[in-house]
Amino acid sequence: MVVGVAAAVALGWVLFVDVPDGNLARLLGVVLALLAGALGARTAGRIASTQFAPYDVAEVAVEGAITRDGGGGRLPTSTGGTPADDIVEQIEAADADDAARALLLKLNTPGGEVVPSDDIRLAAERFDGPTVAYATDTCASGGYWIASGCDAIYAREGSVVGSIGVIGSRVNASELADTVGLEYERLAAGAYKDAGTPLAEMSDDEREYLQGIVDGYYEEFVDRVTDGRDLSDEQVRDTEARVYLGEDAEAIGLVDELATREGVEDRLAADLGEEAVEVREFEPDRGVVERLRGGSQAVAYAFGAGVASAVAGGDGSGADGFEFELR
Repeated sequence: MVVGVAAAVALGWVLFVDVPDGNLARLLGVVLALLAGALGARTAGRIASTQFAPYDVAEVAVEGAITRDGGGGRLPTSTGGTPADDIVEQIEAADADDAARALLLKLNTPGGEVVPSDDIRLAAERFDGPTVAYATDTCASGGYWIASGCDAIYAREGSVVGSIGVIGSRVNASELADTVGLEYERLAAGAYKDAGTPLAEMSDDEREYLQGIVDGYYEEFVDRVTDGRDLSDEQVRDTEARVYLGEDAEAIGLVDELATREGVEDRLAADLGEEAVEVREFEPDRGVVERLRGGSQAVAYAFGAGVASAVAGGDGSGADGFEFELR
């Protein structure tokens, strides 16, 4: 890069300073020489970043509950995570970076919302190069939905992996409403518009309707795993949404190998035909206010906040007060 800058400045000096006559021409020449130097620095920087980059593996972390906006969801035990759209953006940035020859997805998540999980998986599948999922503490439900789309999955012996299932949940507050004198008055167009509302008892038809949506998501989950892993439909269903420790997960084929972080990097080096790899972490820029907001959300959920939002319902999931999640 230094050589490129020096060459560009020297060329600009010869063209714009030495050749012209007159003070005005020389002054203009100095300005143009500096501009040529800046342009040369930018060009040399780009060349250096692609040809002599200090890394060859991009790492993107998926941590905490998987949601569209990074909030903790409506369960009081949930904590915030990185917004799914931000994770997708970082994977796409890594894919656009010529230096990043492989993608390492570091997963520590209990799962979360269906579509955001699938968005992350699809972004990883589009990455042009080897993709590896590394389960640290927990890689369950939506986390495993994502991991199963990678070329290989590694975990630790103590990692919790699996939970290939879908849950549909709601708070039944109808008796509480009766106790405090609240009455649910229905004004809706469409028989199932308010199916699952927490302030009314659910009818058999509503329960069947909502269970059908849960079953549909489950079939999609099973298809995702069988497409990405060397597992049959029967093998996936036989897990019955259980979670497994690393050794058992390896035995039934949910993960390829048990490895430490160093071991994963050694395997990536072998995949790339290198003696060793250098990893760069791709992460979204988060300001101080956003960091404080995330911390306060985690504390609030830890103390049980968020129950009110679960009772309130109505999050656009397709059923007022009913939530579908990969947990």
